[in-house]
Amino acid sequence: MLKLARNHDVIKGFYDVVVVGSGYGGGVTASRLSRAGKRVAVLERGREILTGEFPGKFPDLKNDMQVRGKSLRTGPNTALFDVRLGADMHVLVGCGLGGGSLVNAGVTLRPDARVFADGVWPGQIVQDGTLDEGFARAERWLRPASDPRAGELTKYKVLESAARSMSHPMVAPRVAVSFEDNTNPAGVAQTACTRCGDCCGGCNVGAKNTVSLTYLPDAVRHGAELFTHITVRHLEKRADGTWCVHAVNSNADGQSGDAEIVIDAAVVVLAAGTLGSTEILLRSANKGLKLSDRLGQGFSANGDIIAFGYGSKTPVNAIGVGYPSKIEGLEIGAAVSGQIEVRDAANLDNEMCVQEGAMPSALAPALPLMFLPNGRLLGALQSLISGVYKGPFASLQTFFAVSHDRAAGRLRLEDDRLALSWPGAKDEPVYKRLDETLRAIVSQAGGDYVKNPMAGTVMGHQPATAHPLGGAGMGRDVATGVVNHKSQVFDAGAAGPAAVHKGLYVIDGSIIPRSLGVNPLFTITALAERAMIHFASDHGLAFDDASAGASDPVPASEPGRVARMATV
Repeated sequence: MLKLARNHDVIKGFYDVVVVGSGYGGGVTASRLSRAGKRVAVLERGREILTGEFPGKFPDLKNDMQVRGKSLRTGPNTALFDVRLGADMHVLVGCGLGGGSLVNAGVTLRPDARVFADGVWPGQIVQDGTLDEGFARAERWLRPASDPRAGELTKYKVLESAARSMSHPMVAPRVAVSFEDNTNPAGVAQTACTRCGDCCGGCNVGAKNTVSLTYLPDAVRHGAELFTHITVRHLEKRADGTWCVHAVNSNADGQSGDAEIVIDAAVVVLAAGTLGSTEILLRSANKGLKLSDRLGQGFSANGDIIAFGYGSKTPVNAIGVGYPSKIEGLEIGAAVSGQIEVRDAANLDNEMCVQEGAMPSALAPALPLMFLPNGRLLGALQSLISGVYKGPFASLQTFFAVSHDRAAGRLRLEDDRLALSWPGAKDEPVYKRLDETLRAIVSQAGGDYVKNPMAGTVMGHQPATAHPLGGAGMGRDVATGVVNHKSQVFDAGAAGPAAVHKGLYVIDGSIIPRSLGVNPLFTITALAERAMIHFASDHGLAFDDASAGASDPVPASEPGRVARMATV
């Protein structure tokens, strides 16, 4: 199998651009700057997982989880699912080449225009027209689509019934999934979705339009070098204005004797995600890099909640069957096929999107055990015996909901590790609104609302988010933000409030200064495309986003074949 990533022994000492992280922001940056002729290296802390290699069984899933808390640390550093347990809130992110795109639901929505009208953003975001172009380019490469057969799916029908009873609009939201065989803009051949429901466990079909099948193969096609198993610790600004990236092998145990990986670059783009980029900047600041006092502030959970309905009167079929299918003839749909839209023209904060979700098949054997702490012993035991595709768990509803919070969390370092502080997070008004809406939806289906089936475990009663935002938010100047509207990092040690560190950028969810009210992947991608438009203009570069063509496609299971077609 030909992979995109290369061995560490070919890492060069200097690159024009080093991109830290390989999610939406990193993928866009690597693709566009390699197209512009720059020598680009991408550093990813996780590993590369090819189509067909995602965990399909519970033992594999269990071994692909890393859980980190103040007094808890389990699982390998390169495990796909990265769970951060906090005193006030938990966070779930993806870890691997392709970042969160590997394990998200792929829901591709543009925020309400009122989100960008908020004065917390720099004015240029809506004034110069490049945001619209960013969304247009993201559209061409992510190719979101609604499932044309969404209305046939059981989980869609159950949610649609609740929508009618509550007089809310019901839609089939667009997702970054291919519902027909195609060759994508990167020249990768993708197979049509089988509606197995395993999007959030990793797509083994090759139908999900992840960064690892789109932007990253395009970057490699144009000469970028990708490296996995590298964890960046901090950045150093050299006297000549170039940057030194200090990193370690991700498999290292964190001891002082670990061999350091040092790479120099003219430009560094942090795209390690909200948690990763903020942590790198915080550690760099501790070592003397002059950054805004806003660093770490403005963390948002994007008004997120993952909740369940138990005991519905009718089957819901919201547990994935995997690929190849574990249950012949049963179609689940993509992880999200339907969405209730709760609108409020007078108050943006009251708006929310409630999506019917699907649990990945690898998690199926553990679902009954998850619900035991909540007193559903009989149903859990029955499902342990008969399987979750029959009995009570065939009627389990899963909900992914997003809304708006106050972005009042703060990220900081404790014992050189990132920690989230948000006293009173569980009392945010958004959670009451979400609880009321979800309880009504579940009640309409004849079930019981279960906000957190693992409340009696180490998870406690803290809220959890899979859409962390902020920490290095955009602002007008160093007093109001960490980066400017072009994603350039403000220099707190220079004269003038708008001065920036030349050659240092942040391009990921950390730069978003407030909740979005929708799943953030589309916005992150659009902001990255926008940042690259400005980067090209500022540096006299030229590139396009044209498709690589379909004349000689490479299979989704071997995206590394594009390296044979590299143009530089």
